[in-house]
Order: sequence, then C-alpha cells, then structure tokens
Amino acid sequence: MAITAADVKKLREMTGSGMMDCKKALTATDGDMDKAVEWLREKGLATAQKKASRIAAEGLVTTKISEDGKNAVVVEVNSETDFVAKNEKFQAFVADVAAQALNTEAADLDAFLAEAWQGGEGTVKDALVAQIAVIGENLNIRRFKQVKEENGFIASYIHAGGKIGVLVDVVTDIVNDETKEMAKNVAMQVAALKPLYTSDAEIDQDYIDREKEILFVQAKNEKPEGNEKMWNGMVMGRIKKELKEICLLDQIYVKAEDGKQSVGQYVAEVAKAVGGPVAVKGFVRFETGEGIEKKEENFAEEVAKQMGL
Repeated sequence: MAITAADVKKLREMTGSGMMDCKKALTATDGDMDKAVEWLREKGLATAQKKASRIAAEGLVTTKISEDGKNAVVVEVNSETDFVAKNEKFQAFVADVAAQALNTEAADLDAFLAEAWQGGEGTVKDALVAQIAVIGENLNIRRFKQVKEENGFIASYIHAGGKIGVLVDVVTDIVNDETKEMAKNVAMQVAALKPLYTSDAEIDQDYIDREKEILFVQAKNEKPEGNEKMWNGMVMGRIKKELKEICLLDQIYVKAEDGKQSVGQYVAEVAKAVGGPVAVKGFVRFETGEGIEKKEENFAEEVAKQMGL
C-alpha cells in the first residue's frame, strides 16, 4: 500500500511523533493507522503529545558565538526537571539548537521550528519531538535571540551552569585582552543585577512621564505639608535612583573598589587605558524559566499518578 503525505500527517497529529518515525511506522504496518499507532507506542515514540501538556519550566540557557566574534545567539530550551537539564543528551541537544540558531534566517520561533534540522532528518520540531521520546519529559525550545556586530565584538557569560545566559554587544576597533575582560565583567554585571535597559536613552518618555505622575502623588501623600517645588524635587531624586537601578551603564559597577564607580565610568576607564573608543551598545539576558508559572506538585503524588495508583 502506498504511503501518502496525508497519512503521515494524520499519524503525526495522532501521536505527536516525528515525521520520519510516522513514515517508518506506516511502512512497517502496510499503512494500517491503528497498527502504526501501536508500533510507535511499542517503540516508545508515541508519547510526546501526552508529555506536551506538562509544564517545562526548568532547562538550560546557552550561547554560541562565531569564530570572528561578530555573530552570536542565546537560546533557552526547557525541560520539566532540573535533573534532565543536567543530562548529557539534553545538553548536547541544546548545543545543537544553539549552533543552528546562530546562522538561522528564521524571523521567529515558528519559522525556526519549521526549518530543516541540520543534525539529521526532518525539521527542528521533529528533532525536538524525538528528544522528548528519548528523554521522557516534555521539552520546549522556548526562544532565541541573535546579536550581530560588524564594528566590534560580542561577549557571552553563562551563570550557574546554564540558569542565566548573557550576550554583551561591544563597539570598538580594539579587540584585546583588556576589552574582552571588560566585556565579560559587564556580562557578569548583567547576570547579577538584571538591568532592563542599556542606558536611559532607551527608555520611552511615556514611561518616564507615568513614573513621574505616580511618584508625585506618592510625594504629596508622604509630605502633605510640602509644596510643588519640594514634591518635584522628591520625584526627580527617586527617578534618578530608579534609573540607576534599571539602566546598565548607570548601575554601580559591582567590582568597583570605591563602591561608587558606574558601569559607564568603568567602560570609559578601559577605553582610556587601551587608547581608543570602546562602548557597550546593548545586551541580552535570558534566565531559565522566567515568566513561566511553575506547577507545584507533591513528588510522591506525581510518582503515584504515573504508576496509576
């Protein structure tokens, strides 16, 4: 019996198995859909769909940089448990995803999942489904972000074995040990203090205006006996403090010996030392599972549930 693309698609939708596995199953069972499902189940390949309903909030963040340092990517791949995140097969898969994402021309995650998998047959999505079947947990390629810099280089930093990944975009024509060390130090700063912006130039004026309105009301409530000048002074002081916390270049540099030097001043100090222009253009920071609502379950109950008790 001839196996059609429609048959493969139908079986794939029924089982969540990879395209090539579905084709093999149909070929082995002469196109019998029910027997093909059984064949996949016996091979342990028809489990991905069921596992896909489980929350994957652990996993790894990793980075990949081109040899010339001008192209980089950071990716997040999730698993259900930290135990799997430490699995060598999972780590190798995440590294392969990063290698593919470094050079992909996909505009978004859906397009990336649909493109041909460089590590074998099928698509990136097929490779993911195959990993789910092998590892036995729901997995999810959650996001990736490319950074390109023709006029400098990109540095990366991975914290806590893949819990946090950072890319820092540096504009300079001086690439040496000093500028590389600076970039790594700044990347560590991003990992530790979680800035939202590179500088206040990136902040939308509407955001500033809204903050001022809120802080002005707060100031009036705290000092009802005050006046307009006092309240505006309190607002500007608090805005300045807030920007120092959320803007990377305005943050106090964590390694500053005097406890006062900002990140921007540190970068300028390095630029002066190497005798040329050096600037931090931007950064990307991924933290594993951020924004994902984790489902708390009793471990004993989970085991009992899986055993059907």
